[in-house]
Amino acid sequence: MVRILPLHTNFSVTNTKCCDIFRIPPNLTMHLMCSDWNRTWYTPNPDLTQCFQNTILVWVPCVYLWVCAPFYCLYLYCHDRGHIRVSCLCNAKMLLGFFLTSFGFVEFFYILLERNQDIHHHLVFLLSPIIRSLTVVLAVCIIQLERIRGCRSSVFLFLFWLLAVVCSLVPLRAKIQLAIDEGFATDAVRYLAFFSYFALQLAQLFLCCFSDQPPSTGKTGHTKNPCPIQDASFLSKILFWWFSGLVVKGYRKPLQAEDLWSLREEDTSQKIISDLEQEWTAECNRIQLQEKALSAGVALGSRLADQAQLLRKLHKEQSSGFCLLRTLARNFGPYFLTGTLCLVIHDAFMFSIPQVLSLLLGFMRDEDTPLWKGYFYASLMFLLSCLQSLFNHQYMYTCFTVGMRVKTAVMGLVYRKSLIISSAARKTCTVGEIVNLVSADTQKLMDFVVYFNAVWLAPIEITLCLFFLWQHLGPSALAGIATVILIFPLNGFIAKKRSKLQVQMKFMDGRIKLMNEILNGIKILKFYAWEKAFLEQVLGYRQKELKALKKSQILYSISVASFNSSSFLIAFAMFGVYVLIDDKNVLDAQKVFVSMALINILKTPLSQLPFAISTTMQAVVSLKRLGKFLCQEELKPDSDLHAVCKAYLFLCSSRINLQVARGSLVAVVGHVGSGKSSLLSAVLGETEKRSGRVSVKGSVAYVPQQAWIQNAALQDNIMFGREKKLSWYQRVLEACALLPDLEILPAGDATEIGEKGLNLSGGQKQRVSLARAVYRNADIYLLDDPLSAVDAHVGQHIFDKVIGPKGMLRDKTRVLVTHGMSFLPQADLILVLVDGEITEMGSYSELMSRHGAFADFIRAFASTERKEASVQRGKKTETPSGLENPFVPHSGDMGNTSLQTMEPIPDVEQDQVPEDVGKLTEVDRARTGRVKLEMYMEYFKTIGLALILPIIFLYAFQQAASLAYNYWLSMWADDPIVNGTQIDTDMKLGIYGALGFAQGVAIFGTTVAISVGGIIASRHLHLDLLNNVLRSPMSFFECTPSGNLLNRFSKEVDAIDCMIPDGLKMMLNYLFKLLEVCIIVLLATPFAAVIILPLALLYAFVQSFYVATSCQLRRLESVSRSPIYTHFNETVQGASVIRAFGEQSRFILQANSKVDHNQTSYFPRFVATRWLAVNLEFLGNGVVLAAAILSVMGKDTLSPGIVGLAVSHSLQVTGILSWIVRSWTDVENNIVSVERVKEYAETPKEVLPSQPPGLKQGEKRYRFICNIFLKEKFTEHLRISLISVFVFQVGIVGRTGAGKSSLALGIFRILEAAKGEIYIDGINIAEIGLHDLRSRITIIPQDPVLFSGSLRMNLDPFDAYSDEEIWAALELAHLKNFVSGLPDKLNHECSEGGENLSLGQRQLVCLARALLRKTKILVLDEATAAVDLETDNLIQSTIRSQFEDCTVLTIAHRLNTIMDYTRVIVMDKGHIAEMDSPANLISKRGQFYRMCLEAGLV
Repeated sequence: MVRILPLHTNFSVTNTKCCDIFRIPPNLTMHLMCSDWNRTWYTPNPDLTQCFQNTILVWVPCVYLWVCAPFYCLYLYCHDRGHIRVSCLCNAKMLLGFFLTSFGFVEFFYILLERNQDIHHHLVFLLSPIIRSLTVVLAVCIIQLERIRGCRSSVFLFLFWLLAVVCSLVPLRAKIQLAIDEGFATDAVRYLAFFSYFALQLAQLFLCCFSDQPPSTGKTGHTKNPCPIQDASFLSKILFWWFSGLVVKGYRKPLQAEDLWSLREEDTSQKIISDLEQEWTAECNRIQLQEKALSAGVALGSRLADQAQLLRKLHKEQSSGFCLLRTLARNFGPYFLTGTLCLVIHDAFMFSIPQVLSLLLGFMRDEDTPLWKGYFYASLMFLLSCLQSLFNHQYMYTCFTVGMRVKTAVMGLVYRKSLIISSAARKTCTVGEIVNLVSADTQKLMDFVVYFNAVWLAPIEITLCLFFLWQHLGPSALAGIATVILIFPLNGFIAKKRSKLQVQMKFMDGRIKLMNEILNGIKILKFYAWEKAFLEQVLGYRQKELKALKKSQILYSISVASFNSSSFLIAFAMFGVYVLIDDKNVLDAQKVFVSMALINILKTPLSQLPFAISTTMQAVVSLKRLGKFLCQEELKPDSDLHAVCKAYLFLCSSRINLQVARGSLVAVVGHVGSGKSSLLSAVLGETEKRSGRVSVKGSVAYVPQQAWIQNAALQDNIMFGREKKLSWYQRVLEACALLPDLEILPAGDATEIGEKGLNLSGGQKQRVSLARAVYRNADIYLLDDPLSAVDAHVGQHIFDKVIGPKGMLRDKTRVLVTHGMSFLPQADLILVLVDGEITEMGSYSELMSRHGAFADFIRAFASTERKEASVQRGKKTETPSGLENPFVPHSGDMGNTSLQTMEPIPDVEQDQVPEDVGKLTEVDRARTGRVKLEMYMEYFKTIGLALILPIIFLYAFQQAASLAYNYWLSMWADDPIVNGTQIDTDMKLGIYGALGFAQGVAIFGTTVAISVGGIIASRHLHLDLLNNVLRSPMSFFECTPSGNLLNRFSKEVDAIDCMIPDGLKMMLNYLFKLLEVCIIVLLATPFAAVIILPLALLYAFVQSFYVATSCQLRRLESVSRSPIYTHFNETVQGASVIRAFGEQSRFILQANSKVDHNQTSYFPRFVATRWLAVNLEFLGNGVVLAAAILSVMGKDTLSPGIVGLAVSHSLQVTGILSWIVRSWTDVENNIVSVERVKEYAETPKEVLPSQPPGLKQGEKRYRFICNIFLKEKFTEHLRISLISVFVFQVGIVGRTGAGKSSLALGIFRILEAAKGEIYIDGINIAEIGLHDLRSRITIIPQDPVLFSGSLRMNLDPFDAYSDEEIWAALELAHLKNFVSGLPDKLNHECSEGGENLSLGQRQLVCLARALLRKTKILVLDEATAAVDLETDNLIQSTIRSQFEDCTVLTIAHRLNTIMDYTRVIVMDKGHIAEMDSPANLISKRGQFYRMCLEAGLV
């Protein structure tokens, strides 16, 4: 018997045997645990001994705290987060701690005073209150230490109080039972004392669930909308409750970008990249030092073979990205390892569940087992399932967080590298490839982070599964191993075949690259009516891509069928071998369903391992690509770029020796391709230096030959990151002749400029580029032919006001590359370049006096322009402002002003000024709300009902077969055992196998059918998208960033190709699986409907919250991704300008900001998935608990087989519920891609490309009758009236922006006439097809555009001409010698944008195109602006001879080129000011006369 002491606390003393415990220290705990095991376990009314309750249960929490406290204090010491002020929460914890400590000491003194005669018998019980009180004191000290070190929520103390409460539950039950048996009044004080103590412990546990106030870190500034995870307690973090606020907000109204939280500091680009960059720089320096040491060793000839081997090893390490991986691991590895620990703990719980299931089924079989054990097993299974879920999702959260940080880090490194990569290395990678590094390759690294652990953990999990199966089935488990071994090679073979089909990615890359070029050169495509040729090229890539995808999907279907049937195949093999090798081997419920539970666990590593290996291999390839790019040669900092009082430039090499003094003007001249731009690149340090040295003293400003304009406001383009100094800014605008433009702009200098300056004319872009340089007020100016794109008189004005001896830059050092002869006399020094060498050098007079090649050139080709130098500037009849132009809303030189027309314009046609004045680019906005049903209908309509019905039937059949074979297995397990055997095992095995194989065939059928349906849908949707984009007018491309369009063709189309079909497969599979589980559970325990129905409603409630929020987060993340790629694209193209101005840091900050903005929507998106999974898996665990409890309650009526079937299937519910919502959300998220692809169907379109009647290709000379009124965005009016232009050579002149190019745009119907008509040869061009029109008119545009591909393709994409005709055209275009000298001749591969040809050579290729087409109407839009005068003269003579029977419309800057034309049209502010022959116009002394006077031609 046990004698209870009347103490205030929960301690009592047992008989002498128990009292002697203190004197028997060896194996104390074991003795206590085993002293009365029969009373604890083998009893219908279980209980622990009083000795155990009063010692072990008291000491366990105390031991935990004292052992772990030193390590925790060390951790706190190393991680100081600031000081937390004393709060109410802290005071409450301290007060509770004081009471708990007091209880311990009161109990100690009570025992000491009241029971002193028994102390020598009960020393162990006297120690317990002291130990407990001292432990609480330690806990209080830790609370204070946490407050001082800024720890807001303590995991350590939460676990301590949880352990204390759990250990007190057994004594609590004993006290309650005793109070019921003996009555509360027998010892009320003792009961109250214990219950009070327990309540205080519970209160401490409750307080630990809250987070304290933020620490004061001393940092200033307040984060806008901070992430609530920083204020969340430990419990809130592990259950993701802190995320619930955003879910509720997203359910109430569609989320907007401003609703999202700011990133935590540790997730920001600035923090991540600053840490990583230091590591990466150190890593690169280490490699370079090793390479230098290696080079020195090889030079000395020491151990040559070993050194060469080391060199190869270093090269391999560098190219494979091993260094990058090591750097990433060093930065993110420790945090990643905490996630790995969670995964290992999750696995321990996962493998415990089948063991508990085995005990539960053993309980069901044993009729004598007490009922409480069944409830205990059911509760334990529920607890283990919950803990498994918690640790799994902590692991996934850690992985996705690390993945997000890796993405940020790699993006930052690639962006920074793109700003310092050398020009030679830059040529090896296109803009598209660099953008691909930050999109596709970073995604592969993120996948690698999530699945890497499966590479080593999956084999361990497979081994453990097979070990436990061996325990249940003996050697028959080897049959399961054999099946696994067979499935692996099959999947490996399929994976290998699919990897060979990854050429799909090559075709996709080719398609995206081609689309990028199409979008960049869309204007040329429309001018030449080449849309069809390029459409066919894109569809050719697309056809090959889909063909490869189809083969890949069929192979994938075999893989999916084998995987989904793997549990059946393994079970069939093991059970078959088990019952066939010995008649005495019987399958009971315990063997069958524990084995099935283990096989279901086995499926996860079996599926993950191939995918993890594949992901790892892809990540290795991506690391190699990234490593290769990040280790590319960088620009060497040869130039000493710091501002000093004196600015000069010194350049010395074997071919060029040059020194430029401060304040001098150096002109650089030479033929096309002679190396003028390369000279400036050398000064900037952009080109590879083989020998010599370059020294630049002072700050540099650079104006490139092709102006680089940002997609930003005009003033931002000019100020380029500097503060606005109003007086200086106004002077710059006036000198660069931009003031009149500002007067006409809708928002002045705040007007947005389109991507690549799409809404500026060539001249305007160049003047903005020049203004940017002038505003910088640098010491040295490198000007690469900035005056070629502007009219001669505007060029003269800019030279006088900016560049010349009296200009704003007169005291600066200026190096001017020019083709304008009129500026040369005023230059201090002239350099003549031929084939990259300076052949002559000196002042203008010196070079003329030498009578060399330069002097001959001047006399031969510039006799008229030489007069310009002697023209007195004071005699000009117009002010500089009169030279200027209106702004344009499209790529031409069209005006944008209240243009005066030949007739008054009615007021009703005036556009209202929109609210978003000056805004051009349409932001890629996220749609809000749930995806409309129409989108699903649109998608399924493209698949077709004929395919949808068989898919649904196959799914139903597949799940019916699964249900049948599982139910058949449970009936088999319940078969009675006769003489130690079961009857008809062969027949049962045969039926089981037939049902399983039928399911496998159905799985294959459904997977193939959905894949084929997805490919059909994606083919139609991509074709519609392509047609819609190519048929859009130019205005659409001007206000839609190319990044948005490329995003549609890459990310969105890829989602339609793969993600939607995969999501549908998964969603339908799990929906039917859930239906099967519900049927099985209801068959076993119909009463479960009472529990399943509320859980289903709760599930629907949680799911509706999640889907609304998740879809909107997906949209926000998608639209915030495009600006990253657009900014990357823009930066890579303008890298030389950014470097020249030293603006790298500002652009890096902009890139950081865009990446962070994207991550603010990506972070809550993946947390939303974890929030959903935790909530749903707790619901699923509720189903497990319900199935188990109801099975225990129905023990007398239920067979073990049906219980095993119900419980083992309910264990799958947690995963099924999560996957249904996840796949449902994935489908809804990705169906947004259909929505985004279809939205371009609603945009305005050009008319059908071909409709009769066509233009007649007659021999008669063409005649224009043009009377049109053009109207565009930002343009109030442009009226052109042009009467009866016959087969003349017509020159069109006028100030920049007067509307010259707009006339050409009107003829090509790039701009449609708002009213009026254009007649060509008596045919109204508005009544004929666009392709008919544009294919019969040829333009040589201002900006020459080439596409990547052969030179022949660039000349003749339709293959309509023979090689002889092409060579003849090249000869006439003066390119024959150049092309003949190329190794591949006509098959010479042009790089992206034709960058491997000079600007002049590209212009000559455009001339060759025109010569090939030989249409009756030719338009030259300032086509010779980028070539030297000699080449210009050759082009003009070619045009005169080859197009003598054609109507030639020439928009000219150089007036001398049109002086012999039959007719000249002078345009001014959108209308024709004068039109006559040049001689008559000069005699009239009107505008044309004044322009000729300014140019020195009269």
